[in-house]
Amino acid sequence: MCANELATKSEALSVFVRRRSAQVFAVAALALVVLRIFIGEPNRGDAAVLLVILAAVGPVEWVIHRYLLHADENAWTSRRLGIGVGHRNHHIDPHDLNWLLVAGRDAAALVMVFGLMTWLWVVVLSAFTGTAVIGSFVTAWALTALALTHYEWIHLLVHARYRCRTKYFKRLGANHRLHHYRNEHYWLGVTTNTGDRMLNTYPASSSDVPLSATARTVNRAADSS
Repeated sequence: MCANELATKSEALSVFVRRRSAQVFAVAALALVVLRIFIGEPNRGDAAVLLVILAAVGPVEWVIHRYLLHADENAWTSRRLGIGVGHRNHHIDPHDLNWLLVAGRDAAALVMVFGLMTWLWVVVLSAFTGTAVIGSFVTAWALTALALTHYEWIHLLVHARYRCRTKYFKRLGANHRLHHYRNEHYWLGVTTNTGDRMLNTYPASSSDVPLSATARTVNRAADSS
């Protein structure tokens, strides 16, 4: 089945809950939420990490999309780590679920990598807020896993034949399709376009952006696909 065969939200949800990436992200988020409950009452450290994550989602999506997923094939991250290979295949065939959603083992790796990165910035934040590191870290990691789950769901939904009805998600879907079919250097956000607005990749009109010959191939010559 391809994403463009999913005509309703319920069909999309049925596919989503069976995908390994969604299961890994959701289970990680649930486990971390339960762990945080056992650690103790929330405090201002939890509020602080929530605010940081809400502010960081857009820019982080943008940076990952621009510098990792769209990195040149000869870049170290592409050659040594294989980052971006699946995303290039996703641009070639945007509706193929195998490339649209993350593989299960990659989802597990993402949870762990984001966990390490989260620990590093939470340690610094906790020093400023004067709060315990462990509780804030588990909260931040749980929120990160929830953000990854949300990303997978929205990415599937904007590629489905089903069209979201709310203005905000309609705009997200339209922008993501422009990213795929008009110019891959713009509209890099998936769950939010705040990163695009901050980093000047959100044009006032799609007509302001030229059609890209490599929107479907990403960093390859148009005749090499």
